[in-house]
Amino acid sequence: MLDFSSKAPKIVCPSQSKGHIQVIFGPMFSGKTTELIRRVKKYQIANHKCMIVRYPHNSRNKERGVSENDVHDLNVVSMTTLSELKNETENCSVVAVDEAQFFPDVVIVAEELANDGKIVIIAALDGTYLRQGFSNILQLIPLAESVLKLNSVCMICFEDASYTKRIGSETEVEVIGGKDKYMAVCRSCHNSTSPLPQNSKHQSPCKVTTIQQATQIC
Repeated sequence: MLDFSSKAPKIVCPSQSKGHIQVIFGPMFSGKTTELIRRVKKYQIANHKCMIVRYPHNSRNKERGVSENDVHDLNVVSMTTLSELKNETENCSVVAVDEAQFFPDVVIVAEELANDGKIVIIAALDGTYLRQGFSNILQLIPLAESVLKLNSVCMICFEDASYTKRIGSETEVEVIGGKDKYMAVCRSCHNSTSPLPQNSKHQSPCKVTTIQQATQIC
């Protein structure tokens, strides 16, 4: 785990809060959505009005370990561009964007919301399966007050995993899928050209299901 700031900004009541941007990066299956929801719920306890924005074409919540119970008391909306948010967030003090790499206007809108006094929490992949920056998402780093990069567990050798590896043959950047198309891997296993072990796609040879369940959260 890499933390580019000493800690996330302190949670205070809405009347004392200042606009800022928090970014949660990491590969697939690293717990980004879980961390985003955890932060939002803490702000909600402090009497903030919160909103979570999701990408409508992503249906991986069950696989990621995110149930409806996790968000049943939160204001969750779906949209394809964040420019639609302007009218929705007038009464909100916290705006959280999940899977932010899919929103082309995330950098502009996040900066606008923070300048308007909103607390903006972003959860996103930092890199593609080729280990290249995902769209313009890395432009958030110099704009953010807090940047955290989470690790997963390598689904081949079980070391710390900082990268996402595509299992399928698709070459498009945006291919939505879960463990059927991707796996979290370490540097060595990402660079390896050896065929994937048969049991690496689903479970370890030791059947360490508790570790796998923990890593199947993005």
